[in-house]
Amino acid sequence: MKKSGLVILMAAAAAAILTACGGTGKQAANTNSSDLKKVTFVLDWTPNTNHTGLYVAEEKGYFKAEGLEVEIVQPPEDGAAVLVASGKAQFGMSFQDSMAPALAGENALPITAVAAVIQHNTSGIISRKGEGMASPKGMEGKKYATWDIPVEKAMVKDVVEEGGGDFSKVQLIPSTVTDEVSALKSKSVDAIWIFYAWAGVKMEVEGLDTDYFAFADLNPVFDYYTPVIIAGNDFLKQEPETARAFLRAVSKGYEEAGKDPEEAARILLKAAPELDEKLVMESQKYLADKYQADGKAWGSIDPERWNRFYGWLNENGLSDPEIPENAGFSNDYLPQ
Repeated sequence: MKKSGLVILMAAAAAAILTACGGTGKQAANTNSSDLKKVTFVLDWTPNTNHTGLYVAEEKGYFKAEGLEVEIVQPPEDGAAVLVASGKAQFGMSFQDSMAPALAGENALPITAVAAVIQHNTSGIISRKGEGMASPKGMEGKKYATWDIPVEKAMVKDVVEEGGGDFSKVQLIPSTVTDEVSALKSKSVDAIWIFYAWAGVKMEVEGLDTDYFAFADLNPVFDYYTPVIIAGNDFLKQEPETARAFLRAVSKGYEEAGKDPEEAARILLKAAPELDEKLVMESQKYLADKYQADGKAWGSIDPERWNRFYGWLNENGLSDPEIPENAGFSNDYLPQ
């Protein structure tokens, strides 16, 4: 569940070329494969439980039923957004914060978030239990593994100082952590920004006791959408019905993953057998009620929450030029 993009970047993407990471799913009755419209979806990282709805839709034939043949591929080094913007892929996985520089100025890309994969931001700071970092102020004097990116550091600074701490006393250790459990056990760092559904659950599975605080719990501004499904603007304009067909199938996949996480986990493991079975199963259970949560329906994006985060970026000088209101998202392609 690492990020690839221009802002919050957990690590370099897993592959420099596009590689297929799954089959094409079951064939719907009375549908010839030659009649199916081909669609490419670019992941943000290697397969994980953020992606399960895609694999459920593929395995259960929901894509085929919509007349689609969907190829799920891993991202190149510069992430999914560039491929989607260029039209080399129709859809991809991204994050609201990572999209920010793509929505304004010289680096703007013609992409739109068309669905929220998870309704609320599950990311936060994890540390070894009992070392004083159950709240942001406790990061004073501790080694934090930073990606050294302005938005990331501004968010950490915000929660530390709102908690009564002094951000200048946090030891920023430039680091791209790929194994959070090992990093904490070895004490190479004391605190790491993670997505709890994967790295946090991994800590539990491997028996490492931790303290954790979530950004969304500390400041509603930070309850932004992560991850999101993006599509290219030209594709949306030229083939809106294809976009709607894809999202109808995907919404069914995520709804199924929420209702039966154990079956969904098995489907993901079938598509990506290299994954740890226990981690996938426990992560899937953790996410089951979080895909939709209190949203109107799976995938829906609340304009107020979307704009609130970008407004914070604008107010803090973290976007130049400023990101316009309602930029970069649409609910128009979701099932009605």
